[in-house]
Amino acid sequence: MSGTERRAQVLAIAAKEFADHGLHGASTEAIAREAGITQAYIFRMFGTKKALFLELVESAFEAVSSGMREAGEGKGGLDALSAMGARYFDQLADRTGLLLQLQGFAACGDPEVRDAVRACFARMWDTTEDGTGLEPVSVKAFLAFGMLLNAGAAMDVEQVDAEWADGVRTRIQSGLFAHITSETNR
Repeated sequence: MSGTERRAQVLAIAAKEFADHGLHGASTEAIAREAGITQAYIFRMFGTKKALFLELVESAFEAVSSGMREAGEGKGGLDALSAMGARYFDQLADRTGLLLQLQGFAACGDPEVRDAVRACFARMWDTTEDGTGLEPVSVKAFLAFGMLLNAGAAMDVEQVDAEWADGVRTRIQSGLFAHITSETNR
């Protein structure tokens, strides 16, 4: 296996481990064992456990931001926001990516992780704001709605047959944020 292939293999295994157990609970020993390599080899590739975690968290956030950017291309305003929301909703099916993002938020007690997650969230904000041209209060409402969708996906509300779960599963539809403006939110 080439070095590039080995790196990709370790990243895939580590993504699942960190998504399930977080920065402090994940085991580099378990990652190494599943990959058929030594822990020392993992550290040679990534430096530290935290560096590996940050690479995965940043990649998970970037996948969402780039998907939203692609979905909004050639559109503006609420049309772009609606397309971004639909893409975001579809991306929630990547449970590992979703949980990596949430594990990034959970590990924000560590200043280095907090700085990295802030930068990732800033890119997501900028992607939304630049891609739609909407004012900050609309971007804020959109991202807040997205965080609710994250929580719902993490709880696997697709498996819950209850009215509250139906509400959490609500897709972002065109016009949902039309009433949210600086003028209406003074």
